[in-house]
This record gives sequence, structure tokens and C-alpha cells, in this order.
Amino acid sequence: MKYRMDGRERSGDEMLDCYLSLVKKYRLLTIEDPFDEEDFSAFRRITRRLKGKVMVLGDDLYVANPERIRKGVSLRATNAVLVKPNQIGTVNETMGAVGIARAAGLAVVASHRSGETEDVFIAHLATAIESELIKTDAPARGERVAKYNELLRIEEGLGASACFAGTPVIKG
Repeated sequence: MKYRMDGRERSGDEMLDCYLSLVKKYRLLTIEDPFDEEDFSAFRRITRRLKGKVMVLGDDLYVANPERIRKGVSLRATNAVLVKPNQIGTVNETMGAVGIARAAGLAVVASHRSGETEDVFIAHLATAIESELIKTDAPARGERVAKYNELLRIEEGLGASACFAGTPVIKG
């Protein structure tokens, strides 16, 4: 598969080298969809090379689809899955996708969709599924700030019983 970056065509291996260099230079913690959504083998190569030092997230790779997640699990394509409830369709289907990912030992990241509203459901979902991370983008606009504020309210409501239930993103 060929990729276009900085005005030139690159192979999957060249892109892999580029990502590995960026991880080393900037100490990245996550990489989301580094390759084409049909290039499961390239995902597998980067996940192997990074050996758990970086969360390799499948978003377009999986689209919260159970069959695609199962395929990724069987190939060890990633170590994390990004879930967007309206990507798969329903909360029940989202929970099914989360269950498959969790059973396989993948980290789970709850995410809103671009063009999001001020609805704060994603904060509650992230809490309910004990996601390792939540993706709502920088708190630069009202719809994003609303989600962060809701997470603070959830924590406040839980009081002393509030704790981060996920696992460390990066160990060491």
C-alpha cells in the first residue's frame, strides 16, 4: 500500500519508520490510525515494534464493528480500540464492541464524534466502561468544555469512591 505525505508517495515501511522516529523524538503516548483501515498487517507491524510503549489505537480500522475488532484481535493489529457510540449505532452495540476489546486485553478509549454538540453522554459512557482515556479534543470550545466539566461533576458525585479504574497508558 502507498501513502502520500509531505507531497510524496511513501511505502508502508517508510511510514512505519517515520512513526517510529516521531515516537522516539516526541515521546508520543498514542498513535491513532497510523495506516489505511484495510492495512491490518501494517498496524500489526507498528504495534509489535512499539512493544506496548505506545497505545496504537484503531478507530477507522475498527469503526467499533465487532467483526473488525475480532479480526484485529486475531492479528494483534493494535493494543487499543477507539469507540464512538454513534459509529456502530447503539449503546448496546457499543457495549458489545467494548466487551470484545476488553476480553482480548485491548485498552478502550471512548470518543465523541467531530461536529459534536454539548451533550455530555460520552463522559458517562467513558466512566461506565472504565475507559483508559476519553477523546474529546482540546477544551477550546463549549461542546468540549461541557464534557470535561461533566467528568468533574461525576468525580465530585462519586466522592471518595472515585478512582481511575483503567490501567496506566504507558508503564515505566
